[in-house]
Amino acid sequence: MVLVLSEAAVEETLDLADLVDVVGDALVKQAAGDVERPDRPHFPVGSGLEGDEPLGTAIAMPAYVHGDDQYATKLVGVHEGNADRGLPTIHAQIVLTDARTGVPEAFMGGTTITNARTGCLGALAVRELALDAITLGVVGAGAQARWQTRAIETVASLEDVRIYSPSASRDACAADLSDEGIPARAVDTPAAAVDGADVVVTATTATAPVFPADALEPGALVVAVGAFTAEMQEVEPAVLESAGAVFADVPSEVAETGDVLATSLGAEDLVALGELVADGYERRSPDEVIVVDSVGSATLDAAAGATVYRRALERGAGTEISL
Repeated sequence: MVLVLSEAAVEETLDLADLVDVVGDALVKQAAGDVERPDRPHFPVGSGLEGDEPLGTAIAMPAYVHGDDQYATKLVGVHEGNADRGLPTIHAQIVLTDARTGVPEAFMGGTTITNARTGCLGALAVRELALDAITLGVVGAGAQARWQTRAIETVASLEDVRIYSPSASRDACAADLSDEGIPARAVDTPAAAVDGADVVVTATTATAPVFPADALEPGALVVAVGAFTAEMQEVEPAVLESAGAVFADVPSEVAETGDVLATSLGAEDLVALGELVADGYERRSPDEVIVVDSVGSATLDAAAGATVYRRALERGAGTEISL
């Protein structure tokens, strides 16, 4: 029997605060080489349906964390045009398979898990590098802006969250977070979001820097989670090149994003985020800016998916079917 978990069932089962440690442990294992994480193929889809141009990108993300009972394969669709259709930009599904036998065990909505485990990267960064943060600036107002804020709020006592987006989506994002008890408000410029912020999160699909480097507060932590291709860029080169340290969930892949390609930095200059979680980091100066850059890792999907699956079994959530 295969347990099927809808997105709604995943949301009901997932505990964001608990997931922060799960993601941290997975990053430590990844940094130590105790995972299997093949290259993720991605390819354009939709060419020929409405013209010659592709309509989206399909991605397959397999991973196995050594010692876990299951391995995971996540299937992702990224379709920028979905905003005009009233649909989310990203859809994902996760398949869990028994690591001993190859028997399929679960099929679950993966969008919430993707959003939550990515949000946990911001929470881990704040926990390790800016635990006293009270002011959060967020550039971007989509799903990840919400999840980063929610996750960070589980590890820090936020007093002011500023949301910027060039569209009215910033008002909706701030309202949603406020309804959850988070002190969020929309602001009119990127500088207004960043100026004076202890932590700055960028969660966009931008192809050019989304905030001015000179607006950053000395000692600020920048968490950049939007750019995952060579064409995408959120952070000015000056921020990365002057940072005291740049941490990355997958250094070799972050080095191939537009954020890093625009700088003189390479993969050898990036520190695995798992090493930060395992060993900590001592700032050389309180004014030192630190950057955490992410492209996403199937390792985190495997760990988070397995955790949700176990909790669902305990709670009797989902529907069992026979394939």
